[in-house]
Amino acid sequence: MNTRADALREVATGQFDVCVMGAGASGAGCALDAQLRGLRTVLVDAGDFASATSSASTKLVHGGVRYLQEAVTDLDLGQLKVVKHALRERILMLQNAPYLAHPLEFIVPCFSRFELAYYGVGMKIYEWIAGDASVGDSRILSRDAALRELPGMNGRPDLKGAVAYWDGQFDDARYGIALVGTFAKAGGQTVNYLRVVGFERGWDGRLAAALAEDRFSRQRIVLRAKAFINATGPFSDQLRTLVNPGAAKRLAPSKGAHILLPLDPDIRSALLIPETEDGRVIFAIPWLGRLLVGTTDKEVTLNEDLTVTQAEAEYLLRHLNRYLAKSYTTGEVVSAFAGVRPLVRAGHAPTQRLVRDHEVEVDRQSGLVSILGGKWTTYRHMAEDTIDTVQRQLGQRVERGKTRNHPLTGTQGFTPEYWRTLAREYQLEESTARHLAEKFGTEAAAVLQLAKDRPELRSPIVSGGSAIQAEIVYGIRNEMACTIEDVLARRTGLQPFSWAMALEAAPVVASHLAREGAWPRQQQTEATEAYVAGIRRMQTAIGCSV
Repeated sequence: MNTRADALREVATGQFDVCVMGAGASGAGCALDAQLRGLRTVLVDAGDFASATSSASTKLVHGGVRYLQEAVTDLDLGQLKVVKHALRERILMLQNAPYLAHPLEFIVPCFSRFELAYYGVGMKIYEWIAGDASVGDSRILSRDAALRELPGMNGRPDLKGAVAYWDGQFDDARYGIALVGTFAKAGGQTVNYLRVVGFERGWDGRLAAALAEDRFSRQRIVLRAKAFINATGPFSDQLRTLVNPGAAKRLAPSKGAHILLPLDPDIRSALLIPETEDGRVIFAIPWLGRLLVGTTDKEVTLNEDLTVTQAEAEYLLRHLNRYLAKSYTTGEVVSAFAGVRPLVRAGHAPTQRLVRDHEVEVDRQSGLVSILGGKWTTYRHMAEDTIDTVQRQLGQRVERGKTRNHPLTGTQGFTPEYWRTLAREYQLEESTARHLAEKFGTEAAAVLQLAKDRPELRSPIVSGGSAIQAEIVYGIRNEMACTIEDVLARRTGLQPFSWAMALEAAPVVASHLAREGAWPRQQQTEATEAYVAGIRRMQTAIGCSV
């Protein structure tokens, strides 16, 4: 990517075919698809790249076992359509960024012969729908086999066995950053922290430009384009009504809360808790050295606090502890996060019953194209549908999208053993080499090049951690990281791994931001204190100690 200052100058003076507003999964996907079709594209976001919904997911690349269950029990073809599309897209996500996404086996504990048969048949249907895009075969496990596969599971007397099946998991924040980086390498222009606050219209009433404000300098610039895409996820209604004040609200925002716990070495596979007291599905997933547990589902308004509450943590732990040999408490939570899903409204159905499909909407008067709903796994398919619509809006021939087999940056030359190459060539500890390979893929070499001139950048950000200080500088110079949270939550992953480590790392990150000119040095202390206060607030809300 350009530096942020250079990018601001480029977008302020450029004339674009497409302006995409929102740089989460769907927005970055739309921008990449458009750019690869030859449309000159600019991508902007009011916050950081992938900083909202797109980095607060359950980290799954999946068709949706719950949606399949509802499709069968309710004879709901809409749910079945979502599952089918997602299973076909799942394999593409895994292939296009193998360092960020990979298959994972899931265990469904069963407490009756009926459950064994029910889930066993269900998972075979799941595989059948996937067809040649399947990532693994399901199995019915005896009680003894189930406990061997997942030794951390509670061997209660009524356990009859389990069903094992395959899906995918990924690093959502880094996947989002890689999407944006791939778009930039394809010639696209992008800027974060640039909020759209208004629009200009042409003689025909259609959008001709967006007025955007830099959230740091308060400078306003004009983004000129032929087509505008609203890909702002849960904030889509706000942008729709900015363009058309009479537009009806389309979204039912739903809060999903997740907690992270120390990972017991006996938990090697993921655990699916098939039904909670309120009809939800909960996952407990080994993820980057932690046990990720989620999610809840509660309809919210966008001005509500998205901090994970003690009640939400206790809800997740209450269900988790019924299935594990070890019981966890809120005091053992090492970090947590919550996000808002942009579910499309369907009458008065509760949010946990809404279909996770997407819809491309075109405002007839202004021409604004909005991509609504959907989920991470189908982001590429959503983007393809959106850019097909944009090309029709522009009077162009609709071209075949080029993103199906377009590897993301960092994939070229990557193999599962790439970390060994890093360890050998740069004399790294195994943990650091693995961390860099799984965060950056083959771009890790560029991160480590920074340490050639400044050997101190090889040092860990915090003692005992795998992340090194070169990642901070790389994130600032090459990925437009502007704040402490940008670096710790999305570039290095230190914040979700450990709030305690994030607190220790904050002043280190602040010093690099000041040195690299991301902000004046006098802001170091103030920014660090604000970040620490934010982490302390999240810790207090959940009732755990850091």
